[in-house]
Amino acid sequence: MRTFDLSPLMRSSVGFDHLNRLMDSASRRDTSSTFPPYNIEKFSEDDYQISIAVAGFSQDELDITLTDGVLVISGNSDEEAVDDARFIHRGIAKRSFERRFQLAETIEVKEADFDHGMLRVNLKRVVPDHLLPRSIEIKQNKTKSNKVKLEDKAA
Repeated sequence: MRTFDLSPLMRSSVGFDHLNRLMDSASRRDTSSTFPPYNIEKFSEDDYQISIAVAGFSQDELDITLTDGVLVISGNSDEEAVDDARFIHRGIAKRSFERRFQLAETIEVKEADFDHGMLRVNLKRVVPDHLLPRSIEIKQNKTKSNKVKLEDKAA
């Protein structure tokens, strides 16, 4: 297992405590499962879409939840164990699954739709006003000694 030392990054950052948790969960997560296949697309600077191929599942067998910035998409197959003897080849898997996506604090889930075996979840970056760049005024220190020096120069 490979671990990363984030201490150099933490020296010059404030408020990124959740980054350690994110790295820990990413390193512990089992990445061997590739079912079901999915895409993450970026349509613009603020618009994203997660598409998951869920062939064989009905809309009632799919569930989407968002908890503490983690989007969980799961599918539970109601299909009883089918007699494998009638299949010559079974390439379309219909087994229960769970996919997790860590979302940034500024990402909102807008909607989800299901059509032709594809589940699509639309996401949008919404940056609150307090996170937008803003200019900070630099005030001049007006002490009595500065006023005297300015008046002396004017005379």
